[in-house]
Amino acid sequence: MAFQFSNAVEHASLDARETAIGTAPTLEIRTGNAPANCAAVDSGSVLATIQLPSDWMAAASARSKVKAGTWSVAASATGTAGHFRIKSGAACHIQGPCTMGTSAVDGELVLVNTSIAETQIVTVTQFTLTGEAA
Repeated sequence: MAFQFSNAVEHASLDARETAIGTAPTLEIRTGNAPANCAAVDSGSVLATIQLPSDWMAAASARSKVKAGTWSVAASATGTAGHFRIKSGAACHIQGPCTMGTSAVDGELVLVNTSIAETQIVTVTQFTLTGEAA
């Protein structure tokens, strides 16, 4: 049998991720596929860099944690969004694929549109961190 955690422990784990990353992270929307892991060198071109709000995630609830505030910025380049990286300084802490639409699976960041033109407003509509099942 695998480990099982209470809701309180799972919520604390999710909230600790935001605390570890800090209050001034940036979100980079990039072209192409994500690197093999967060420690790998950046890949693709940066299409937009969003300075996230200081309290960028809501408190964990129901074994998940959703974005807080508005995540949007004018694009700095033209291309197709393929992946994202959330960074504190130069260090990547979270990465995953970008998708377009109204809902996402765990690990995806949802944009209004993945086809981005320079100066277009890029808006993240959904971002959720999901804990382990009960």
